Amino acid sequence: MSDSTEYVPPKVWTWDKASGGTFANVNRPIAGATHEKELPVGKHPMQLYSLGTPNGQKVTILLEELLALGHEGAEYDAWLIRIGDGDQFGSGFVEINPNSKIPALTDRSGSKPIRVFESGAILMHLAEKFGAFLPVEPAARAETLSWLFWQMGSAPFLGGCFGHFYAYAPSKLEYPINRYAMEVKRQLHVLDRRLAENEFISGADYTIADMAIWPWYGGLVKGWQYDAAEFLSVQDYKNVVRWADQIFARPAVARGRKVNRTSGEPSSQLHERHDASDFETKTQDKLTAVKT
Repeated sequence: MSDSTEYVPPKVWTWDKASGGTFANVNRPIAGATHEKELPVGKHPMQLYSLGTPNGQKVTILLEELLALGHEGAEYDAWLIRIGDGDQFGSGFVEINPNSKIPALTDRSGSKPIRVFESGAILMHLAEKFGAFLPVEPAARAETLSWLFWQMGSAPFLGGCFGHFYAYAPSKLEYPINRYAMEVKRQLHVLDRRLAENEFISGADYTIADMAIWPWYGGLVKGWQYDAAEFLSVQDYKNVVRWADQIFARPAVARGRKVNRTSGEPSSQLHERHDASDFETKTQDKLTAVKT
């Protein structure tokens, strides 16, 4: 017998801003710009417009790794896009990404700027441009791209589904939490089995597949995502934990994780990055100290 309070969908759904709940300023059923706003442009070849979410971290990690290898052309300006304030619906951002999601990149290194949106596409663009972190040997390349696209297809179940119902929905609902916890644990098991036989996701080498997967699943087992580590018994996935710690120990990863972050410890927040020295002088703890 159905609960009398069970939601009964109308014959035709209509949008009410209140239906967006916590994310009313982020989610809407239409595309396009809501206001005119040009994007700033800095001095470096790469112009990144982003926020320090897992999807945003993928790109800043790669950029920092490329710079660590000596690729000067990977120098970048990282501009903060506050999605809670609707910055992603400004006309300039929509021109770069018609889907109004972060991250978005403009590659201004050539005679004509190139826009790239979707995090996986940005990772591929940069890896191919600089010839790094994406194998050229066909089998290794296929393996890397397979895991990259695995992440693109799997992470929405972790973030948009499990994360939403477990951490953000206005009320806790048993069915969706169970449904998506089961899927996330299955995905962790997929990774754990893979990492039992390989040092990195693609095999022996560190690639853009690791950079794409780590902010989501590494962050989950490190306890940074949704405060759900205990709930999901992440300690059971020992190979994922080993891999997550190994990736986090990389200096470029630690730097990339700070860029465009607006939450967490002030020392881990670098709202905008325009020079390598910003990590030493412009994290939020440093800026606050100067003001006081």
